[in-house]
Amino acid sequence: MQPYGVFAVACALALAGCSAATPGSRAPATSAAPPPSPSDTASGSTVNPDPAKFVPQVIARAREAGVDPQLVLAILYNEDYKPHDPQLERAWQNLKPDSAFGVANMHRATFDETRHGRPFASRQWTELPDDPDLAIQAEAWYLHDLAAQLPAKHSGQYTTDELLALGYNAGPGNMKAFARGTKPGAQAQTYLVDLRAAWAKAGAAVGKP
Repeated sequence: MQPYGVFAVACALALAGCSAATPGSRAPATSAAPPPSPSDTASGSTVNPDPAKFVPQVIARAREAGVDPQLVLAILYNEDYKPHDPQLERAWQNLKPDSAFGVANMHRATFDETRHGRPFASRQWTELPDDPDLAIQAEAWYLHDLAAQLPAKHSGQYTTDELLALGYNAGPGNMKAFARGTKPGAQAQTYLVDLRAAWAKAGAAVGKP
């Protein structure tokens, strides 16, 4: 998780020294879904819209992947720590090629693995900064894949949704270790604390009691 201040300064320097990369060509969507929400801010802004604005996409994509929409939205709140502006994300990626893209902060390898056999199989990771709906769709299906790897029986220390969120942050191997009772490290523990803080407002936004 990149600290916001470092990200903003580095992106400002990158934007001053290079032009933004050309977005990848966009393939037509292969399944019906709500249109992506446009950005509320001008290019270069460091202010993110409230992730709750993506509730229609969250509900549709969570239903498509068979996962909890409250979890999908809570993770978007967790991943809102840096500005999700396409130009800034691409400038940062020029400095740090292994950085994540999109409102759900997904890395290239994870996206490429998740998209196989899915409705967005023809889409590209480079499209994520410009398409919040695609980012949310990929997030939801990755959570679906993590759920398939979660042991049927696990420690009662964490809920299933908490373990899936930890898997989203720390990877499936760590998720399975946490399910067996291994204590999360500092970064994963912070992620869990933030998830719990966002849980109620995510539930209210998607209409869960």
